[in-house]
Amino acid sequence: MNTVPELKEITKRFGATQILRGVDLSIREGERHALIGPNGAGKSTLFDLIAGRTQPTSGRIALNGVDVTEMSAHRLRRKCLARTSVFTGLTVRDNIRCAVLGSHAATWKDRWFRSSVIDEEAHRVITAIGFADHSDALATSLSYAELRALDLGLALATGASVLLLDEPTAGMNHAEAARVLALIRETTQAKTLLIVEHDMEAVFALANRISVLVQGRVIATGTPAEIAANHCSEPSGSRGLSRRNAMSLNAGYGASHVLHDVSLRIGEGEIVALAGRNGSGRSTARQSADGACTRPRGSKLSRDIDDRKTASRYRADGRRLRA
Repeated sequence: MNTVPELKEITKRFGATQILRGVDLSIREGERHALIGPNGAGKSTLFDLIAGRTQPTSGRIALNGVDVTEMSAHRLRRKCLARTSVFTGLTVRDNIRCAVLGSHAATWKDRWFRSSVIDEEAHRVITAIGFADHSDALATSLSYAELRALDLGLALATGASVLLLDEPTAGMNHAEAARVLALIRETTQAKTLLIVEHDMEAVFALANRISVLVQGRVIATGTPAEIAANHCSEPSGSRGLSRRNAMSLNAGYGASHVLHDVSLRIGEGEIVALAGRNGSGRSTARQSADGACTRPRGSKLSRDIDDRKTASRYRADGRRLRA
């Protein structure tokens, strides 16, 4: 079976910091391959290398047997490898048309006379991703799940046979994630997918094979069943918390509602575990509870029990949350 792409002894260094340490990775043609690992393992850096956004310090990247190690992102796209970004100031239709236009290696004059063909291709993709009834909507008006669906549509519109999907279900609730996963399965048949994802439920539902990246090295590759047989844990930072009580916290990112009337009571000297799947709001709840972020107006956080029910909404601003 052909491998597209294939990485050999890839290293990447930023100054004195070594990010990737001799990565070997082979993606088989037509498979859905997930790349997992803890934060800081080098997943995003590896994605950028494969997409041509940066170049490795050493090693070789091949696509369909051709060395593309030093090839730029736009040239890689012409060789059927797509990693995309949404133009937030454009409509759904214009975003998709831009991607279709980019896939036609011709002069602008040729594209003008083939505009009806381009429109037909754009409409086909728009229908496939479920935007036929609101293709005139601005990307800024879409929910997070809809933006991810549009991002998938851009990749499909390029006509690429190899798609790079970076955390396609990040920040979604369970229903939104299920819809996006179903959309990926339906629209990417016969294509090769490389996926970076932290949601293990999504990974095991979508991937044919999984590679585990830890501290810049691939430590395991196998089927979902083989990877599941290994017990891995991801350490996370801890910080001291005094006695705190959070009452009726509501939080949202853009059009997505993350926390719904969450109330927490943390007793002095108590060890509290907050469990749940990725995207369920654990980090957002913890940031409010430990004071690592600006808390929403109206929500109550105190050192004593407070039964007042309040409702508010706050939005993400970089890595902080602001009212």
